[in-house]
Amino acid sequence: MRSDIEIAREARLRPIAEVAAGLGLTADELHAYGPHMAKVPLGVMERLAERPDGKLILVTAMTPTKHGEGKTTTTIGLTQALARLGQRAVAAIREPSLGPCMGLKGGAAGGGYAQVLPMEEINLHFTGDLHAVTAAHNLLAAVVDNHLHQGNEPQIHPRKVLWKRVIDMNDRALRSILIGLEGGGANGVMREDGFEITAASEIMAIWGLASDLMDLKDRMGRVLVGFDALGRPIHAAELGVQGAMAALMKNAMHPNLVQTIEGVPAFVHGGPFANIAHGCNTLAATRLALKLAEVTVTEAGFGADLGAEKFLHIKCRTGGLAPSAVVLVVTRRAFRLHGLANVAKHVENLGLFGVPVVICLNRFLDDDEAELAEVLAACRGLAVPAEIADYREAGGAGGLELAQRVLEVASPPSGGNPGDSPVGGHGGSRGGNLEGGSGGNSLGAPGGSCVVDGLGGSPVGTPGANPGGSQAQFTPLYDLDQPLEEKVEILARRLYGADGVDFSSEAQAQLKHIAKLGYGGLPICVAKTPASLSDDPKRPGRPSGFRLHVKGAKVSAGAGFVVIYTGSIMTMPGLPKRPAAQDIDIDRHGLISGLF
Repeated sequence: MRSDIEIAREARLRPIAEVAAGLGLTADELHAYGPHMAKVPLGVMERLAERPDGKLILVTAMTPTKHGEGKTTTTIGLTQALARLGQRAVAAIREPSLGPCMGLKGGAAGGGYAQVLPMEEINLHFTGDLHAVTAAHNLLAAVVDNHLHQGNEPQIHPRKVLWKRVIDMNDRALRSILIGLEGGGANGVMREDGFEITAASEIMAIWGLASDLMDLKDRMGRVLVGFDALGRPIHAAELGVQGAMAALMKNAMHPNLVQTIEGVPAFVHGGPFANIAHGCNTLAATRLALKLAEVTVTEAGFGADLGAEKFLHIKCRTGGLAPSAVVLVVTRRAFRLHGLANVAKHVENLGLFGVPVVICLNRFLDDDEAELAEVLAACRGLAVPAEIADYREAGGAGGLELAQRVLEVASPPSGGNPGDSPVGGHGGSRGGNLEGGSGGNSLGAPGGSCVVDGLGGSPVGTPGANPGGSQAQFTPLYDLDQPLEEKVEILARRLYGADGVDFSSEAQAQLKHIAKLGYGGLPICVAKTPASLSDDPKRPGRPSGFRLHVKGAKVSAGAGFVVIYTGSIMTMPGLPKRPAAQDIDIDRHGLISGLF
């Protein structure tokens, strides 16, 4: 199999001005970063304000294996396939982080003949956005410690500082540190501190949800940095630094325009974690893409229980978005681990939100054709469209049937009725005798139902589960004015399949405090393992007979959500025994090798 970088080098890139012209953008509406990358100023939105939005397609996945199931590759390949079908299509994806690039996972620019280019620049520094996030975050950290050192008002208690530092690199030695050592006080107040990776920064999440520069600055001012000796919250605005932080992010707010290997436009912008944050590209880039394209294809991190749920409850609510369809990526290896029960549960869950679902069976080179056909037949038995796609090896041509199915469910015929879906009624589900499935190749037929008593949200449009229906009627599962604990209960029971929720005494106290501070009306962001629908990574498939265990909670006041912890979440990864960095090299001509 040829490597991604080998394939990328042979591609003939179009000038970025030509790519932009295909979207109706003029040369003076671009800030070029060389011949093949550009930023599109958000001021363009003023010209496009009266233009109707195009369709929004979300790509998510079944519960993944540790290898990943190819959501980014599917997102890019599907965009290329839609373009081949005559659609003005745009991909909208996250930016890579240097930590995984130099660590274990590698880059995040797609793969094979479904990747965004120029690959080396996107994976290494790109337009400097993540460095801007790092600088803005660490400016606040420096100001906090200077505030402590100078004894300025309001006085922050040194043991109640919440704001750590960040770096865009995997470095376990920085997880827990002591600062202010030696110097007899000249080096600041001695206290415990630590680093997180830049993708885990709340500034990253704020950037991802800000509508414009002024919204970014306001959100930065709302960041909770710590408490005083009496427990009063202290925000960044009280330190007077939000303006400087926003100034550092001025250029980063403008979406990055690049192209796929087939010359199709792609916005690559933002990159928050999908556990302690919402795991999507920026709202600003998505909104711009919707104005410029007929179809925008975007993705959300991890499986549908994490990334898609946060996309729908956090990003869509914040930005007033509603997806026209969702593509659920299934792979043979994930199916072998989790079984049809897992796929059925994710289809059911997405149907609860009232959006139509199409299954993409993502082909890998080592897939057995007979087994692949068996998986496809099983998925089609769930009464939703399902097609095999091979975007990595064949580009957009490798999944034209999938693209056609997506257009069909996202563009209902005149007179289509959302109530005509195979699963009717609010809260309906499918899965039959699949609740206990924990892997293998169980190919049981769908059927049955599961309704959770009285747990639901206010509909946006007509309510109704709609996994295979012909029209999206987006319906959040909880109301924002419901108590935080009730929101957790709804997700645990309806999406994960739990029997209930057990809150630790610490979590109860933290949730009570968060509500007392006035943040009870925010959406929640559940941080749990991506390896299972439950909070136990060793329970594959569709677990049953379990309870969700909530260990703690934290408010991301600037981003605008409350993080719910179901276990320990690593926010500063370490490097593996042999880091990918050891295989990356550059020659005297500037030719980079080893990136993947």
